[in-house]
Amino acid sequence: MLRQVLHRGLRTCFSRLGHFIASHPVFFASAPVLISILLGASFSRYQVEESVEHLLAPQHSLAKIERNLVNSLFPVNRSKHRLYSDLQTPGRYGRVIVTSFQKANMLDQHHTDLILKLHAAVTKIQVPRPGFNYTFAHICVLNNDKTCIVDDIVHVLQELKNARATNRTNFAITYPITHLKNGRAVYNGHQLGGVTVHSKDRVKSAEAVQLTYYLQSINSLNDMVAERWEANFCDTVRLFQESNSKIKIYPYTSSSLREDFQKTSRVSERYLVTSLILVVTMAILCCSMQDCVRSKPWLGLLGLVTITLATLTAAGIINLTGGKYNSTFLGVPFVMLGHGLYGTFEMLSSWRKTREDQHVKERTAEVYADSMLSFSLTTAMYLVTFGIGASPFTNIEAARIFCCNSCIAILFNYLYVLSFYGSSLVFTGYIENNYQHSIFCRKVPKPDVLQEKPAWYRFLLTARFSEDTSEGEEANTYESHLLVCFLKRYYCDWITNTYVKPFVVLFYLIYISFALMGYLQVSEGSDLSNIVATATQTIEYTAAQQKYFSNYSPVIGFYIYESIEYWNTSVQEDVLEYTKGFVRISWFESYLNYLRKLNVSTGLPKKNFTDMLRNSFLRAPQYSHFQEDIIFSKKFNGEYDVVASRMFLVAKTMETNREELYDLLETLRRLSVTSKVKFIVFNPSFVYMDRYASSLGAPLHNSCISALFLLFFSAFLVADSLINVWLTLTVVSVEFGVVGFMTLWKVELDCISVLCLIYGINYTIDNCAPLLSTFVLGKDLTRTKWVKNALEVHGVAILQSYLCYLVGLIPLAAVPSNLTCTLFRCLFLIAFVTFFHCFAILPVILTFLPPSKKKRKDKKNPENREEIECVEMVDMDSTRVVDQITTV
Repeated sequence: MLRQVLHRGLRTCFSRLGHFIASHPVFFASAPVLISILLGASFSRYQVEESVEHLLAPQHSLAKIERNLVNSLFPVNRSKHRLYSDLQTPGRYGRVIVTSFQKANMLDQHHTDLILKLHAAVTKIQVPRPGFNYTFAHICVLNNDKTCIVDDIVHVLQELKNARATNRTNFAITYPITHLKNGRAVYNGHQLGGVTVHSKDRVKSAEAVQLTYYLQSINSLNDMVAERWEANFCDTVRLFQESNSKIKIYPYTSSSLREDFQKTSRVSERYLVTSLILVVTMAILCCSMQDCVRSKPWLGLLGLVTITLATLTAAGIINLTGGKYNSTFLGVPFVMLGHGLYGTFEMLSSWRKTREDQHVKERTAEVYADSMLSFSLTTAMYLVTFGIGASPFTNIEAARIFCCNSCIAILFNYLYVLSFYGSSLVFTGYIENNYQHSIFCRKVPKPDVLQEKPAWYRFLLTARFSEDTSEGEEANTYESHLLVCFLKRYYCDWITNTYVKPFVVLFYLIYISFALMGYLQVSEGSDLSNIVATATQTIEYTAAQQKYFSNYSPVIGFYIYESIEYWNTSVQEDVLEYTKGFVRISWFESYLNYLRKLNVSTGLPKKNFTDMLRNSFLRAPQYSHFQEDIIFSKKFNGEYDVVASRMFLVAKTMETNREELYDLLETLRRLSVTSKVKFIVFNPSFVYMDRYASSLGAPLHNSCISALFLLFFSAFLVADSLINVWLTLTVVSVEFGVVGFMTLWKVELDCISVLCLIYGINYTIDNCAPLLSTFVLGKDLTRTKWVKNALEVHGVAILQSYLCYLVGLIPLAAVPSNLTCTLFRCLFLIAFVTFFHCFAILPVILTFLPPSKKKRKDKKNPENREEIECVEMVDMDSTRVVDQITTV
C-alpha cells in the first residue's frame, strides 16, 4: 500500500513539474544552452594526460612500493651496467629491432655491417638548440670513464667483425650469456632473437637483433632535448629503412606508448563525425511519419542536441576542475547516447498516448507523469554505478576519470531532458495543435483546399483533422507511424504465437550454452598494446618483440634489503635456492659462486669477508663492477657491513602468455614473505601487471552493489516488488551473455571492457524496466494480452533508440585502433543482447511464467465487490426467517 501511495505521489509531482515547464518553455529552453556555452567554452583549452602509467597502473599497488624501495637502495646512477629491460624506471630511451624479411641470419657479415652502420647513424643524431647542437654523446647515460653506455650486443658485434677481419675462427657467441674478450659475462637473451644454437649453447644464427640507447633526463632542459632526440631517432631509423629495403626495422621510444594511446583520438575524428551524421539522420527518420502535423522530426534532432549539451557541460566542468583528456573519453558519448535517446523517445511515445483535444500544458503534464518516473529511476542507477567507479575506492585512474565524467554528463542530461527537451516538446505541441507543418511551421490547409493542389503538394501536407476524425478513430491517429504499425499489427502477434515460442526458447538455450562456453575462457587483458591505435610503432614493435624475444621473461631484480651473513655458506645456498630455476645474470651472484667453489668463505669472519669484497673490487678488474650490486655501510668502529645486495634473474617462459608471468610474480612475492632472507623482486612491467587483479574485482564489486541498490531502492519506488525480481534476472542474463560472447570475440577483460560491463547493467535496466513494469502491473487481461500491450506502449521507444544507437556504433568498427575495437565489440554486444531480451526472450517467457493474470482477474475488486444485504423478517408465529437479497 505504501509503495502505491509513493508511486502516485511521484507521478503527481512530475505532472506538476511538466505543467510548470509547459508554462515557462522559453526559460527552460534557453537556460541549458547558456550554461553549456559558458561551461563548454573552457574545453577549447583542454589538456591531455601525458602519463600512461598514471592512467592505467593502479594508484596503490605493491609494485610501486617496491619500486620506491629499490630506488632508495640502488639509485639509477649506480646502475649504469644494469640497464637490462629498464630495470628500475623506463626513463628516456630509443630502442630498435632489426630483422629480415627472408629470415636471414643477422649475425652474418652483411647484416652485422648494416647493424653497426645503423648504430653509427644513431650516435650521430643531433638535436639543434640555440647556440648548441646536442648529440647522443651529450645526453647519453655515462660510464665511469665518462663514455656512453651502449648495449653489450654492440661490443659483441664489433668483436665478431674484428674476428672476421683477422680470420679468427675461435670466436663464438653463446646464448643467453656470452663473454667478451675482457672476460666479462654479458646477457644477450633480450638482444638476440630467433636464435638457433649448436651444442653448448653456441649461437648458429639469429633472426633479430635489438639495440637500446639510454638517455639522461635529470632536468627539464635535458628531458626536452631527450624527447626531441627520440623523435629524430624515429626519423633516422625510418630513413635507414628506406635505403635498406631488404631488412625490417621496428623503432620504439619511451614516448611511443603515450603517443600511440592518444593517437586514437586523432584517427577517430572523421569516424565520429560520420557516426553523428548517421545518428542524426536515423533519429529524424524515427520521429517522422506521413502525417505532416503529427510528425516530430525536430524532436529527433533536439534529442541529440540535448545529449550534446549535457556532454559539453560535463567536459567543461571536468576541464575547469583540473581534469585532463585521454582517449578513454571516446566512450562517454556512447554512454550518453544509449541513455539519453531512450529517455527522449519514451517521452515522445507518451505524447502519442495523450488526447489531442487537451491543452498542451495538460498533455505535457501527462507525459511527465507517465515517463519521468522510470527515467528518474534508471538515471539514479547510472549515477550510483558510475558514482562508485568515480569514488576513491577505484584504483585505476582511467576508470575513475571515465566514471566521473559519465556521472556529470548523465546528471546534466537528466536535467536537460526535463528542461530543454521538455520545452521543445511544448513548442512542437503548440505547432501540432495549430495544425502547422512539423518542419516548415506553415498552416496546413483543409482537405477540400488540398484537392485543388498538385499531387506532390498533397503528399507533403497530408494531415488528419480532428473534426474529420470520429471518436473511435482518434486513438489510432498515430498508427500511421511505421514502427507503431509494425509492432501493433505484425510483430506482437507473431512473437506471442504458440508455434514461435518453442523456437525462441531453443534460441535462448543456445545463447546460454555459447555464453557459458565463453565465460569459462575469460582472460585478463594484460597487453598495453590493446589500448593504442593500430599500425603504430607500439603495435609493430610489440609484435616483433613477442615473436623474436619471448624465450625469456623480462629481467627481474632480486633485492636483499637486510644485512645477512654473506660469509656463511648456508646463507649463500639459501639465496641461490630461492632463485633456482632462473637464469642468473648478476655478476655478484657469479662472484658468490666463485667464493663457494674456492671455499674461501668457509668459516671466514665477517670483517675479513667484507674487507675481501671491498679489496677485490678495488684490485681485481674483472670484479670491479660488483660494487654496483652491493651497498656497504661503515660503522662507528671503522668496520664495513653489507646492508643490501642484488642479483638479476630471467625465467625461461613465454612472454606472450602474461598470465604465466603474473603467476611467476605472485610466486616470488609469496616466497619473499615466507623466506628467511628479506628480499623483494621488481621489474617496471610489474606496475602494470598489478592492475589486472583489481580490474577483475572492479566489475564484480560494482555489479553487486548495483544489484543491491536496485533491489533496495526500487522496493520503495516500484509499485510491485516482482518487477525487481524479473529485472535482476534479466540483468544477470544479459551480463552473463555479454561476458561470454565478448570472450569468444577475442575481447579480454581490461579497463575498457570493464567500463562497458558496468554500462551494460544500466543499459539493460533502461530498456527492460518499462516493459516489465507495464506487464507486472497489468490486471484483468491474460498474460499474452499484457505482453502485447507492453510492447505496443514501450517497444517503439526501445526500437527507435536501438536503431539510432546501432548506426552510431557502426563507424566505430572502422576506426584503426584497438581501443575503439574493444569499445565497439562490447557496446555492440550489450545493445544486441539487450535487444534480443526485450523483443524475444521476455515477451515469450512472460507468457507462461509468473505473475498469473488469471488470478488477478478472479480477485475481488473493492470497487466492484458484491454487496449482500441481510433482511430479517419475522412472521406471526415468531418464526425467524432470513432472506438474502443480493445486489451488485
